[in-house]
Amino acid sequence: MTVPREALRLLVEKLGGSYSGRLGLNPSASEDQLFQWFLASILFGAPIFERTAEKTFKLFQAEGLTTPRRLLEAGWDRLVEILDAGGYTRYDFKTADKLLEMAGNLERLYGGSLLRLHGEASDSLDLEEKLKGLAKGIGQATLQIFFREASEILPKAEPLPSSYEALAARKLEITGVKGEGRKELKQVLTDIAKAWEKSGLRGGLADFRVALLRLGRDYCRKGRCKVCPLTKYCPSSS
Repeated sequence: MTVPREALRLLVEKLGGSYSGRLGLNPSASEDQLFQWFLASILFGAPIFERTAEKTFKLFQAEGLTTPRRLLEAGWDRLVEILDAGGYTRYDFKTADKLLEMAGNLERLYGGSLLRLHGEASDSLDLEEKLKGLAKGIGQATLQIFFREASEILPKAEPLPSSYEALAARKLEITGVKGEGRKELKQVLTDIAKAWEKSGLRGGLADFRVALLRLGRDYCRKGRCKVCPLTKYCPSSS
């Protein structure tokens, strides 16, 4: 089945908007923007509301804590204060530990440069291992968020879709595979990219992918078909 162009337009209109764009970031523009997006991805990677992550990131920006060195200079107590102010009260200590470990290792091993880390990676898997190795708690969820909107400047990155993207794509019959394992996730990503290109709609693939993520997370996963903005077009709701 081919998803109607109008359905994809409506999906992006209602649920789209890249995370980085909402924060006023362009990860592909510069090293500084890329690191800020990595910091934001770590915040978004916690099991917490999007608006809480956005608020907290903006507090980091307001404090000028947007480089590895500035995070290290701020210290643990100050990071905890900012995280608490942003709403990370359940994850403040753990996240402060993670950010300081990440910043310290990035400075020590790569001179504070994510582009240098990328340059030293042999392939996509090595890139993932190097990023995960920066700090305990940087996992696949964080990397999926980070790569989805930074792959243009990180050509070795493999921006595999999340389980929520795969679920929504399957419900809309954009793809026929479940997305179990790396091979299937690659196929899901290919199918998503083809559907977006075929639609001819304006905007970036990242906007479409974020819309699918929100659709899968907030509607498909919870069985909220009756209130879903795509009910009219979804084969699974009939």
